Amino acid sequence: MTHETDVLVIGGGIAGMTLALDAADHAVVTLVTKRSRFESNTAYAQGGLAAVMAEGDTPEAHKQDTLTAGAGLCHEVVVDKCVNEGPVRLAELIARGARFDTLDGVLSLTREGGHSARRIVHHADATGHEIQRALVEACAAHPNIHVLEDHTAIDLIMLTSFGGPDRCVGAYLLNEAASTADSHVVETRLARATVLATGGAGKVYLYTTNPDVATGDGVAMAYRAGAEIGNMEFYQFHPTSLYHPKAKNFLISEALRGEGAILRLPNGTPFMERHDPRKELAPRDIVARAIDYEIKRGGFDSVLLDISHKPADWLRNRFPTIYESCKTWGYDLTSEPLPVVPSAHFMCGGVTTDLHGRTTIPGLSAVGECAFTGLHGANRLASNSLLEGVVFGHRAALRIVAELSALEGTTYPEVPDWQTGAAVPSDEGVVVNHNWDELRRTMWNYVGIVRSDARLRRAASRIALLQEEIREYYWKHLVTRDLLELRNIATVAELIVACASVRKESRGLHHTIDYPDTDSRLLADTVVKRGVPAHLRAALAL
Repeated sequence: MTHETDVLVIGGGIAGMTLALDAADHAVVTLVTKRSRFESNTAYAQGGLAAVMAEGDTPEAHKQDTLTAGAGLCHEVVVDKCVNEGPVRLAELIARGARFDTLDGVLSLTREGGHSARRIVHHADATGHEIQRALVEACAAHPNIHVLEDHTAIDLIMLTSFGGPDRCVGAYLLNEAASTADSHVVETRLARATVLATGGAGKVYLYTTNPDVATGDGVAMAYRAGAEIGNMEFYQFHPTSLYHPKAKNFLISEALRGEGAILRLPNGTPFMERHDPRKELAPRDIVARAIDYEIKRGGFDSVLLDISHKPADWLRNRFPTIYESCKTWGYDLTSEPLPVVPSAHFMCGGVTTDLHGRTTIPGLSAVGECAFTGLHGANRLASNSLLEGVVFGHRAALRIVAELSALEGTTYPEVPDWQTGAAVPSDEGVVVNHNWDELRRTMWNYVGIVRSDARLRRAASRIALLQEEIREYYWKHLVTRDLLELRNIATVAELIVACASVRKESRGLHHTIDYPDTDSRLLADTVVKRGVPAHLRAALAL
């Protein structure tokens, strides 16, 4: 079953939908989502989008804050593009129907950790949900955008697999809506331009703020296809997710600390001052390590985040989603502190791209969290992720539209449909569940906030064994979404460990007890490609 389109976008968050909308006036776009079109990492973003909008704030100040958080590894040219183009892209987002809080007719701005000024545009504490709503509606209204829900990408279609040149021409997709337990429907989707916008990979860790769809699919598929991957050792842990056995992955926004929330030990003692002079407004990597240190030092299950000193009515109006959700779990943030722990939150590395979203594979682009643009360096500045999504979604769309004109009139290549071979339906689902759990626990225990050479060796050994089991299972059975996601997080885990093992220093989000200091000689990006060991490369604009 073969289908053709001009642009195939795999992933439906802010980056993917921005690209789709900006390309659709000139091309037919197929937008693929693994589950509902409303389910993405974007939809769960509470804080907001960083853009210079206030009098007295400047792009240069935003740039310096980003460079400081990135610990020397930000690509300066990329930072310049984002901080200068961000306000224009924000205006376009508003024109597309996204609503942000205002005060007396002016955008209401908040401040988050690492920022020197109030420049976070927000919609209460559910900014991502509002952006997702607006973009989903805009995509639905555009006649050239076709959305496929419940479709999971299996692998990229590479002409090299069939004796052709090194070029991506689409992807094989599992159509879950049409599949059954005993049979599956795999579609061949050919495209003149293929875009990865699959978001992050938080599910590679046991505890994460990410939704279940965040399994690193884009990075894993690109790596298997031969693309270059960069800086996977830098995985950001959000300092404050609610500690509750049933809350699963509920994030407590950085904006609470931006508005004056205090981190305390279980006995009520504030502790951030002894870790950083910026206290609760230090960048996330510092705050997450401080919490991790205090939890391990004191043998606590969690620490406390306290904003109960603020007026109750103001808190309920400013943070309605967090307030109501915490009430569901039995906590009232207006009158008591909240128990919090760090959780895996944002992937700063990914598929390496240039300033226009190109990867190292012709025909393949990457935007959003799955891409490594160089904006975040060794640690992402709060609320720069939504900014990156709109800026690079737009930049990649302009370049793709320009390139499509050169392909006008050319035919699509002939490629074979997906081959099932001797694969049969699975009767051992327990294998997938067991390997999924073991892999995530291994990553949490050995490749978390604080690492060591010994822990990384243990992780590499266990991941290699799990990958052998996964490969054997994969080739014997019909593919399912669970199996595909397991395969992908195993690949992402391998890449994180490989990159972390090369970096013999502590920098940004990568902290190792064997090399606790930052080494100026290692001011470089970590790059890995299939069949090529990870290595450090001078941190230049790609």
